[in-house]
This record gives sequence, structure tokens and C-alpha cells, in this order.
Amino acid sequence: MSSKEVKTELKSAREAIKNKEYKAALRHCKAVLKLEKNNYNAWVFIGLAASELEQPDQSQSAYKKAAELDPEQLLAWQGLANLYDKTDQWDFKIELPNIYQKLVDLYASSDKKKCYEVIQKLSDIYLSDKEYLKLAKVWLQLIQLKEEEAVDKTELLQLWQEMIQLLSDGINEKEQDNETQQHLITAFENTIVLVDPVPGEKHKKISADFINCLSKLPQEENKMKKACESMLTHYPKQSYPLEVLCSHYLKTGILIDDTISCFSRLLDLAPDSGLGHLGLGTKALQEGRYTDAIKELSQGLKKMSCSTGWYSLAEAQVKVHRYSDSATSCCQGLAKCVTGDKELKVKLLRLKLETLVRSGGEKAADDALDTFSQIPDAVKDQVLVALKGRAYVNKGQIDQALKVSSELVASNPNLDQGLALRGLVHSAEGQHQLAEQSFLKAATLSPNCAEYYFLLGQLYWDMGEETRKDRGKAQTHLLKAAKIDPHLGCVFLYLGHYYREIATDRGRARGCYKKAFELDDEDSESGSASVDLSMEMEDMDTALATLESVIEKATPGSAKWAWMRRGLYYLKVGEHQQAVSDLQAALRADPDDWVCWECLGEAYLNRRSFTAALKAFGKAHQLQPSSIYSVYQAAAIKQTLGKFKEAAAEYLQITAQQDYVPALKGLGECQLSLAKCLMEDCRDGGAIDLIQQAIKNLFRAMELRPGLSCLWKLLGDACTTVSSVSTNRAQVLMPALLAGLDPNAESHVLNQAQTLKVGERCYAHALKLVSEAPSLWYDLGLNYYHQAKLPISSEGDQNSQSLVLEKAQQCFKKAIMMDCENHSYWNGLGAISMNKGLENFALAQHCFIKSIQVEPNNVVAWTNLGSLYLKKDNIELAHEAFKIAQSLEPLYVNCWIGQALIAERVGSYDTMDLFRHTTELSTHVEGVKGYAFWVCSTLLDKSNRDSELYRYNIVQMNAISAAHVVLCKYTERIQSDPEAFIMLGYLNEHLQLKRQALQAYQRAVELLKSTSSAEELAFALGCYGRALCTSGQWEEAVHVYNSTPLQELSDLTGLALAYWRAGFIPESTNAYERALAVTSSEKEKAYILTALALLQHRQGNLDSAKTLLFKCSMLKEPISESLLCLCALGLVHGDVTLAGAALTELLKQGSATGSVVEQRCLLTCTLLALQGNYSAVQREASRAVHSNPGNPSLWALLSRVIPQYYPRKANGGAVAGHVACLSSMTQGKRALLYSGVNQLASGRHSGEDVHRNALKTMQRAVLLCPDDPSAWAGLMAACHTENTACYLSGSAPCRQGLEKTLMSVVSEKVHGVEEIERPLAQSLEGWVLQQAVTGLMLGGQLEQAEALCSQVLNVSPEHPAVMLSLRQVQCQRLLVADGGNVLPDSVLEQLSNTVMMNRTNLGAWHWLAEVYRRQGLLVQAVMAYRQSLQLALQLGLHSGQMASLLRLALLALGPCMAGAPGNEWKDLVVEATTEVLKLGSSPVANLFQALLQYVTKMAARETRRLLERLVYASSQDLPVTVVQVASWYLLRHLYAKNDPELINVLLQHAKMKGDQRLLEFNSLLASS
Repeated sequence: MSSKEVKTELKSAREAIKNKEYKAALRHCKAVLKLEKNNYNAWVFIGLAASELEQPDQSQSAYKKAAELDPEQLLAWQGLANLYDKTDQWDFKIELPNIYQKLVDLYASSDKKKCYEVIQKLSDIYLSDKEYLKLAKVWLQLIQLKEEEAVDKTELLQLWQEMIQLLSDGINEKEQDNETQQHLITAFENTIVLVDPVPGEKHKKISADFINCLSKLPQEENKMKKACESMLTHYPKQSYPLEVLCSHYLKTGILIDDTISCFSRLLDLAPDSGLGHLGLGTKALQEGRYTDAIKELSQGLKKMSCSTGWYSLAEAQVKVHRYSDSATSCCQGLAKCVTGDKELKVKLLRLKLETLVRSGGEKAADDALDTFSQIPDAVKDQVLVALKGRAYVNKGQIDQALKVSSELVASNPNLDQGLALRGLVHSAEGQHQLAEQSFLKAATLSPNCAEYYFLLGQLYWDMGEETRKDRGKAQTHLLKAAKIDPHLGCVFLYLGHYYREIATDRGRARGCYKKAFELDDEDSESGSASVDLSMEMEDMDTALATLESVIEKATPGSAKWAWMRRGLYYLKVGEHQQAVSDLQAALRADPDDWVCWECLGEAYLNRRSFTAALKAFGKAHQLQPSSIYSVYQAAAIKQTLGKFKEAAAEYLQITAQQDYVPALKGLGECQLSLAKCLMEDCRDGGAIDLIQQAIKNLFRAMELRPGLSCLWKLLGDACTTVSSVSTNRAQVLMPALLAGLDPNAESHVLNQAQTLKVGERCYAHALKLVSEAPSLWYDLGLNYYHQAKLPISSEGDQNSQSLVLEKAQQCFKKAIMMDCENHSYWNGLGAISMNKGLENFALAQHCFIKSIQVEPNNVVAWTNLGSLYLKKDNIELAHEAFKIAQSLEPLYVNCWIGQALIAERVGSYDTMDLFRHTTELSTHVEGVKGYAFWVCSTLLDKSNRDSELYRYNIVQMNAISAAHVVLCKYTERIQSDPEAFIMLGYLNEHLQLKRQALQAYQRAVELLKSTSSAEELAFALGCYGRALCTSGQWEEAVHVYNSTPLQELSDLTGLALAYWRAGFIPESTNAYERALAVTSSEKEKAYILTALALLQHRQGNLDSAKTLLFKCSMLKEPISESLLCLCALGLVHGDVTLAGAALTELLKQGSATGSVVEQRCLLTCTLLALQGNYSAVQREASRAVHSNPGNPSLWALLSRVIPQYYPRKANGGAVAGHVACLSSMTQGKRALLYSGVNQLASGRHSGEDVHRNALKTMQRAVLLCPDDPSAWAGLMAACHTENTACYLSGSAPCRQGLEKTLMSVVSEKVHGVEEIERPLAQSLEGWVLQQAVTGLMLGGQLEQAEALCSQVLNVSPEHPAVMLSLRQVQCQRLLVADGGNVLPDSVLEQLSNTVMMNRTNLGAWHWLAEVYRRQGLLVQAVMAYRQSLQLALQLGLHSGQMASLLRLALLALGPCMAGAPGNEWKDLVVEATTEVLKLGSSPVANLFQALLQYVTKMAARETRRLLERLVYASSQDLPVTVVQVASWYLLRHLYAKNDPELINVLLQHAKMKGDQRLLEFNSLLASS
């Protein structure tokens, strides 16, 4: 082919490539190559087409072939570059930089723009591959090309800066070689030359970067220095070049004068520069200026932390013996140490080991041993091994240390460290001579080591007094150590000890201590010694300055000694708040310092912070139980706070250990204060016991310190205190010596007068010791005053009493002469001047007024002044005086008593309220008796019951209980006041305290028999007889009443009642007839006629009783009680007409209140039950509760009648009982039992509600009324219910075996009931027996049940109920033994006869009917059920009728469900259920009717209606069983009707109610 064909094929190939027909292009190119094998374009086209066809290898070969044919042509190289760039092959990526370099060379002469682009790409590749040298060369090539183009300086500067940026990354990554670094330096130099202006920000930044770059190149040190000097020349205020230079000098350790100038210049420019401080500190360390070094290095390390700096600081701290700080610095240096700097790390570890060893302490020794293990080849270094041995010494491991020292000395006998270690070991073992030899040898080998001389001086000091005093030993060596190393603080400490204890030179000692403390401000021993000496020398300013300097630098929880000493200083000068703060700070440092706690307690005490002081002393005692002082102070504080009982206990704790007079004194004071508190509450017996103990302890203290007047004064106070108690109680056991008897004799019991005499002698003895004490004269006067108030028995005693009063008056005058500004002395003189025997009222008034003038806020003087005016019948002035006293002190009881007496005189309505207030303030005899009198007077007045005054004073103020409490206290102290005992008995009667009332009346009668007051005696005897009647002592009551004049109506009626209850009916009738003759009103007459009617009824004279009751109703003032009796009479005898008429008349009397409401409601309910209207019984009780919701008795009645007459509402009955229980504790005891019975009736057991069930309620009832047999019977029924529920649920019962126990408890409690309740109790006992037997039978314990019945029959052979239970058990055993076979006729006849013996037992007929049903004798079963129904009608048992009819209906429903022919059974079901529904609503009866309808007409609409009425009923009272059974049959009915819609409705209802059994039943029906 010709060249024309080649051109044509190449053109076709170009067109094919243009049209992206690459395969065609390949064909054309191959055709060209056949013609012209070395055609350049053909090979380039092949490479391009193959590249596009993703044939990189073919494309590469084609391009390379073309490049070989013509290396200077661009097309092939461009193709290769494009191919390598877009193809992700590692070999292509490797060759790509070479291709780019070829292109750069080719473009350099032809196309500069493309050349720059390729250079940029090439630079990116070199940069990513971190080939910084090639990158530098290609970038220099670019800059050269730019320079050839003569570009401007700005562009060149930018290129040099970019080159710097690119190559700087390599320096940071330490991957550049020397040539690359030189290229970078060249770039910086050219940049600095090109940058403008100079100086300027850009120039400054480039210079700083250049210096930074050079600082990373150690071989360019000279260039770095020149660069730094150049930058400092242009920018003298810049610190950066100096920082670089200083850092370089620190690393190289070049610290000559020229280099130090750099550090100084740096600090001048930047005072906070860390480098500057580090440099100066290092230089100071080299020059031996350790304090300056520590200061500079510490300041520098705060700014920049480096390992060399920490090492230098640790080294400086070691030089000044601050070992703990040095160890910390070593730890910081080790933390900053880089991995490669092993030498510095070893140096730090060695230094740390030394500091830890020299700092001492077990923990530091452990750290030292750990550090030793971290040092490489440490065991080969004898110095380090010696330090290890000293660490063992610090730990107390002497054997280990001895082993190490022995090895060191054996290997190198002249090693001073080994010898020092051996000396320390000998010293620890107590071998001072050997230790001395070792230390001396070590000092000889190393004479410039101050430590060895110190160890010798310390050893000589510890060896004893002789070596301490030898100046050539301890002092000489210590002084030599101080001369060699003036920084060794412990040397100066021991020198201080020497000068203080041996040389007794306090000035030098203080100087040495001060020097030691200056060298080591953490040495508390030297600091505290310096301060203590300053205080001894009375240089308080220096001491305080030292303490404050320590405290300023102290961290929280440190410098305890300084805080404590400053706290004690402030405590001494009276700055208590500051003392508290300082002592608290001391305790933060050492919370277990008991001495500091005691000091803090003192500070709190002086600050009057008693509670805080108490806690502080308590903590001190806890830390140091043997410290008596803390216990004493705690007791004293409690005494101050009025906690006398606790204080006395702590005083006793001290006195049990030793005879500590302050504790004995405090104990006596506390016991005396407790006695006074008891006397305020009229607890005289306990007060006398405490007074005896106080006298005993005070006498014990007085024997130890007889010269203390305060002890004699307290003894006098104790003896005088007995004046407040009753005379017969004041029998005090007195030490013989104190009583003036034989000292060898035992203690004697003294009466009140003798005890007061002893008190007189004690005050006299105190006055002998301190004669000028006016308070003692005042106390002696009070003692005489109390002696004068004692009861007198003869005229001689009266004269001596006047003499004693004169003595008392003289004592008060003597006290006033000594101190006329004491208001108490004036008041005492005034009080005694009013006393009978002196009665100098003018003097008394003058004294009271003088007392008020001395102290205007004087409540006692104002009250006494008011009493004086009241005694003189000046009511107005008395009122004013009492009013002022009240305003001064509203809690002072005497002024209120005065106002009450004034109110009583003027006839004010506030009298009773005022007396009541006095009893609230305090127990004062006048206030108590006044209040009791007014309460009893108000109660005796029957006409004021509805008044507002009565409701407030008696009801609202709970007057009866309040008066009773305070009157009991009164009679406890004053046992000779018959009026008080009569009032107490009357109040006891109101509170139903029968025995206490009887005792009070008996005491009153005994006291009045010795007086001549016949009227009061008669009244007391009447009250006594009434109390005897209330207590059931009828015959004694008859005797007492007969001893009265029998002129009062109350005495006659009381006698009649006593006769009646004693069984003397004729005598009772005569007494009532006598009482009828003395009646003064129609109402009294009506009451007596009613009583006579009850007597007639008791004798069986029903008509006479009716006549008398009718006669009562015809009087002008009829009483409701007669109508109540008439109604009850009709109810008892079944006379509905009489009962209804009486009740109607009773209701006509209007609204009733109190117990009458309950009586009327009870009678109405009873009448309705008698009439057979059972549902109305519940409605009537509910109506009464609704009308009187605040009456707990009605709530209890409602709860009582519901389970008997309307059990469907048993849940409501339980709630009613709960309300009654909450409303009244009296009613609540019985109401709780009623509530439990309701829960039993509703079947509420623990399976339904764990917290509210019958068992829980019955347990509470038993707890509240343990003597009530019905409560125990209810508990037995509740346990039976729980067991039954367990059987039904399939679980094991957990309350088995309780039947016999509970039965025996009920039998025991039955014997304790009253006679009138005995028939009911016996019936209950029979029921409990049946319940026990039933429980045993339910548990399958038939043998035990039979044995129980036989056991009872052995005691009561003719007991029909027990016989019935026995037959029931025997029948059950026969059925179990025979497998439920037919019983013989003889057995059935025997069972029938047994039931006939118990004709009135409803349950017996039900059981017999069930036996007949099981035997298939349905007719006989129907007859038994009809018999039970007839019995229930006769007994009026509503629930019995319902039960009999329902059982009968269920019996008849069985044959109907079985498909029995005929209508006889169906009619019986209809008849029974109809009768049930007549008695009341019954879901069970409705269910029976629905089931009967289902059996008769299963598909009828009426069937569905009856069942749906039960299933979808909204009432919550429907039993769950009834609803579930109805649901089952309704589902079957709907399936029979094929009604899926209603089936779905029923199933949704079941899901909502949670009836899973119906859903399962539906699944069975659907699958069948």
C-alpha cells in the first residue's frame, strides 16, 4: 500500500475514535501497522482505543512503543499520563511521576502553562508519598522557570512560601534528609530576602518560623543563633527568639554568663516566662543557692512542665532536706519523662529512692522499695542497696535491714553508707554502743556529711540524761552537723531541746526552734515548741505571728498544731467564736484528737452553744472513754439544759469510778431538780426517793470537802424541799451523822419536821463558812417559814410556831440588810408577814411594793400583793394586781388562781374556765380543787345539758377527764380531804371507772366518820352505796343504804335497786313504794312506776306490769322509758299490736337524742323482723344512720342486722362496721366483730383480698377484745372460711389443727360472761363445737372429730347437739368406708331420730335432707326441707327461710335437668323460687328459674332473656358463680340458635370481665 492508503486508514481511525468506535479504530490502526510497522500515530491511536476499551496493558504497550519511536513527541507521553492517571493499578501509579517528569521537560520549552500544571500534579504525588527531596527539586525547577520568565517578586515570594509550607511538614515528621533540610533553609533564606517590609508582620512571622525550623535541626546551631540575633535586631520586644535560645541552653546545659543574660532578657520581656525562671533556678542550683533555686524552679514549672526542670527542683529540695516535696517533684518528672530519655529517668528514680528513704515512714518505705525495683541494675549499686536497707529500717523490718548491712560491710568495709545503715540497725535494736561505733566510723570516712554527726547527736540524746548533759557528745556533734549543713532543720530541733531542757536557756532554745521551723515549715514539733516558748516568755505577738504565718500557708486538713494553739489563745482572751473556728480547723486535720474535741467543747460552752458543746464532749468521750472531764462537762451541759435525768446518769457514771466532788455535787443537784419536777406533778413518793438519793450523794461530797459552803447549802435545799409533800409521805432516810446521831449507826428515817430541822442545821453550817451571804439567810428564813407551816397539835406547839415565824422574819430582814436590792428577799418578808401568827398586813404591803420597785417585772410580788388585797376584800385592787401579774408572766399559775377566786366571788361565768386554765398551767391544789368543784357542780345540775356553756365547759373542753386527772394528783398528795374524794368518786363514775369510784367513796366515808358533819356523811354514804350497786356488790350496798337516814329519793331508789339485784323482790317493792311517797314531780313518779312494772314482770305478773306502764303513760309528764319498756314487753311476748302501739306513741314524742335514738331504731327493727318484713329491717337501720350519721351506735347496729336479715348487702355491712370502729373506740370493739361477720357473709377471704378479709378483721377483733368469746368464735369461722377457700382453689390449707385450740379458748371465755348473757354464751359454745367438728370433717380428720364429740358427751351425756354432731361424723365415716354406697334403713332411721332430738336445729334438717338426696330418697329429702322451712318460719329466721327454699329448689332442679318425666319437680322449682323472691331479691333463685326455662324450652326467646338478665346485670352484688353459670348456658343457647353476632357480644363481655373459663368453653363448643 502507498502512503496515501496509510493516511486514509489513519484518517478513518481518527474518525472512528471521534465517533467512539474504538474497535473499528483498532482495525484501521492494525491495517496501518501492516503497511508501516513504526507508524507513530497508529501506535498512539491504538493506545487511545485500547484505553477506552479498558485494555490498559495493550494501551500501555502501544503508548510505550510510540514513545520509543519518537521520544520527543508529546502525544505518546500524554496518553501514558492519562492512562496511568485514570487506571487504578499500583505499577501505573509508580511510573506516573516519571511520565510527569518527562512531560515537564518536554513542556518546559514548548508550553509553560501546561508545564506548571504538570509540576503541580507531580508535587501532589511527591507530597502524598512524602518524597520531600524530589518535591523540593521539582519545586525549585518551577521557581527557576518562573525566574526565567522574569515574574514579579510577589509571585516568587508566594512560591518560596508554598515550598516552605510543603517541606515544613517533613521536618515535623522527621523524615527529611540533610539535602532536603538544606533546600528548606534555602527557601526560608530566599523568602526572608524577598519579603517586604522589614520590619513587618510577614517578615516577623517568617523569621519566627525560620527560627522554629532551625531549632529542630541540631546541626544548624550557628544558623539558629544568627537567626535569633537577626530577629532580635529587627524586633527587640519579641520574646520568641530568646525562648528558643533559652530552651536550647537548658537542653544542652550551657549556663555561662552569656547564656544567663538570655534568661534575664527573657524575664525582662516576659516576667511570667517559665523558661526564664527555669534557667535562673538551674543556675542558682549550680551555685548552691538552693532556696532561690526552689523558688525560681517552682515558678517556672508552674508555667511549663519539663522533666529536667522537675529533676533540678527535686535536687534543690533534697539539698534543703524537703524530702516529701522532692519525692513529689520526682514523680512529676517521671510522669513528664519521654520514652527515649532513659538516663534522666534513672536519675529521677535514684533521687526519688533517696528522698523516700530520708522522709521516713512506713508508707514512704514501701514506695522506696517499689522504686528500688524499678531502677535497672540497682542491686549492683552499693549506695542504692544501702538506701534499700534504710527503707527496711523505716518499715521496722530490722532483720532484713541487718542482712543488707552485713552484706554491704562484708563486701566493702569502708563504705560509709553501709556503716551508717548498720548504725541505724543497732540503734533500732537498742544497741547504742555498737550504733555509736558505726556512726563514728562513718563520720571518719565521710567527715563532710552532716547527717552522720546528726545521727551521733541524736543517738547521744536518746541514750539518756547522762549523755545529754555531756557537752562533748550530744551538743558537740549537733553543732558540727549544723556547721556542715546549715539547712538540716532536725539538728536545730535537737539543739532547741538541749538548750531548753539541759542548758535551760529559753532564748537560745526558742532561736533554735525558730531556725528549725524556718528550715522546715512542716515540722510541727519545732513550730509548736517555738510558739509554746514564746507564750511562756509572754511574747504573744511573736507566737501569734508565727501561728498566723503557718495558718495562711496551710491547706485544709493540715497544720493542726497551729490551729489548735491559736484556738486556745483566742479561748484564753475570750474570743470564743474565733476559737471555735480555729479548733474546728484543727479537727479537720486530726478528727480523732480527743483533747482537741474537749477544747472545742470548752469554746462552744463559753459561747453558750450548749448543744454543740454537748456533741463535742460526747465525741471526746467516745475517743477517750477514760477521760472523766468530758463526761462531767457533758453532764453539766445537760443539767444546764434541763435534761436532769440524762445528766444524773452521766454523773453516776463518773461517781461509780471515783469520788469526784463536782460530779457528786452535780448529781445531787440533778436529783433535787428531778424531785421538784415530780412534786409539781404531785408524784411525792418518787420525789422523796430522789431527795434521799440527793442527800446521800451531797453528804458523800461533803465528807470529802467539808469546807465547801455550796455543799451545805444544797443539803439544806434538799431537806427543805420535803415541805411540799404530804406529812405522811415525808419519811426521809437520813445519814446518821447528818441527822446528829451516832456516826457509827446506820441511816435513820426522819419525818417532815425532823428533816426540816436537819436543813436548818445545814444552812447554819453554811453560814458559819460564809456568814455574809444574804442568799443563805434567805434560804434559812424559808426553812423556818416551812417549819412554822407544819400542823400543830397543842398550845405549846403553837407558841413554838410563833417563835419559828419570828426567826424566819429575822432571817429575811438580815438578808435585806445585806442586799436590799434583791426583790426575792422583800417578797419573802412580805409573804411571812401575811402568815397567821404575824398578820402584819401593812408590813406585807410595804414589802411587796418595795419588791416591785426593785424589780418591776416581778410576777410573784404582784400576785402576792393581789392575794393581800383579796384577803382584805379589796376586789378591784386585787384584780388589777393579778392582771399586771398575768401580763408579766402569762404562765404563772398563782395569778390565774387569784383571778378565778375573784370571778367566783362576783359570780362570773368565766370562773370554771379560769380554774380549768390553772390546771393546764400547773398542778396547784387551789386550782385543782376549784376546777373539780365547778365540774362536779355543773354535772349535778341536770337542767343545763343543752346550754352553750355546758357544751363548751364540759363537752368541748373534755372537762370530766381533765378534772379527773388533776384531782387524782390532788388526792395523791392531800389524803385527808373528804370533799376531794367525793368529787373524785363522782368523776370516776362518769368515766365508768367503777372500782376507782368505789375506793374514792370508801375513803371519803372513812374520813367523814371521824368528823361531826352528819349531812356530808349521809351524802357520802349514798354515793358509796351507789358505787357498790354499780360494782355488783348488792348486799353490801343494802347495808350501806340502810345506814343512811333514808330520807332522800336517791337513797330510797338506790336501796330498792340493791334489794332487787340481791334477790329481795318484796323488800325492793316496799322501798320503791316508800320512794313513791317522797317524789316531788310527775317525772320522778313515772320512773318509779316503770321500775315497779319491771318488778311485776320479773315476778310473772304481766297484766300488773302492763297496767303500771299504761299508768305511766297517763301522767302529766310521761317519760319515754315507760313506752320503751312497754314496746319491749310486747316484743318479748310476741304481741305485735302492743309493741306497734307503744312504738307509735314513742315516736310521737318528737325527735330523740343520744341513746334513745339507738333504742328506738333497735325496737323498730325488732318489730319489723317479728312481722316478717326482713328487707325493711335493713332499710330502717339505714334510714336511722342517714338521719344521724355521727352516731357510731347506729352504724354498729346497721352492721349487726345486715348479715342476719339482708346478707346480699354484706359488703355494705362491713363498711358500716368499719365506720363505727373509726368513730368510737367503745362501739368499735363490737363493730369490728360485726364487720368481720359481714365479710364472712360475703365470702371475702385472703384469696380475694390479702389486706381486707374476714380473717384479718377477726384477728383485730380478738386483739381488741381478748375476753369476748364471740370474737374467738368469729376467728374460728374465719379460719374455716380460709381452709374452705383453699380446698376450692386446689391449694393446701394452712390453718388446720386450730379447731380444738379455739374451741377450748371459747369455752374458757364463756365462763367469764355475766349471768344475763349466759344462755347466749352456752348457745355459742354449742355452735363452736359444731364448727370444730365441721372443720375436722372438712379436713378428713373424721376420727378426731368423733373423738371430740365422744369427749364432750362424757361430760354432757344428754347433749342433743353433740349427739347430732357425732351421728354426722359416723355417717360420713360409713359413706367413706363403703365408697358412697346405700346406707341401711336402720342407719337412716337412727339419723332421723337424732335430728328429731334437735328439732329446732335448722342445719340438722338441711344435713338430713342432703343425706336423703345422696341416697336417692328425693321425696324424703323434700319433706326434710319443708320441715326446715316450717322451723325457720316459726323461729322468724329470714336467712333460714331463704336457705331452705333455695335448697329445695336446687333439689327439684336436679331431676328436671336430668329430664325426669312429669311436671311435679318443675312445679316444685317454680314454687320454691317464687317464695324466695317474695322474701327478697335473690340472684340464685333467678338462676334456677332461668335454668328451668332452659330445660323446658331451650330455644325460646324467654330463655335468652332470663339468662341475659343475669349475665349482663350491672349490679356488683351478683355472685360470680351465678354469672358464670348463666354465661355457660347462654352460650349453649346461642350456639343452638346459631347466632354468631350475639355469641361475639357474649365473648367480648367475657374478655372484659376476665372470664377465661367461658372462652375455653367456647373453644370446645366451636371445635365440636
